[in-house]
Amino acid sequence: QVQMVESGGGSVQAGGSLRLSCAASGFNFRMDCIGWFRQAPGKEREGVASISGTPNTYYADSVKGRFTISRDNAKNTLYLQLNNLKPEDTAMYYCAKWTRGYCGTLVTSNFGYWGQGTQVTVSS
Repeated sequence: QVQMVESGGGSVQAGGSLRLSCAASGFNFRMDCIGWFRQAPGKEREGVASISGTPNTYYADSVKGRFTISRDNAKNTLYLQLNNLKPEDTAMYYCAKWTRGYCGTLVTSNFGYWGQGTQVTVSS
C-alpha cells in the first residue's frame, strides 16, 4: 500500500534553514506528482509546493524564492528545502501523493495518502 513518511522538521530561528524529507513507497514514484502541504494550529491545511514526474515544480506564492522542492527517484524520496524561514512558516508539514486534477493546483482535494507530518517551528 501507499506509504509516505516525513522527517527533518525541527525548531529554528527566523532566517534559518531546514530540509524536509518524505520517503515514499507502494506506487510508481518516478511517474507521479507529489506535494508538500502544511497546517498551522487553527488553520486549514494549505499547499506549499508540488513536483510532477517531468519534473515541473509549482509553489505557493508565500514560499516562492525561499523553498525548493525536489525528488530523488532512485531513493523514492521527496525533499523540501526551506530557506529564510519566517515565524509564519511554523506548521506541521505533510507530503502527499497526487490523486486527481492538475499537479500544479495545490489543493488538498487533489492529493491523498498523507504522511504523519513533521513539525517545523520558527521563532523570531
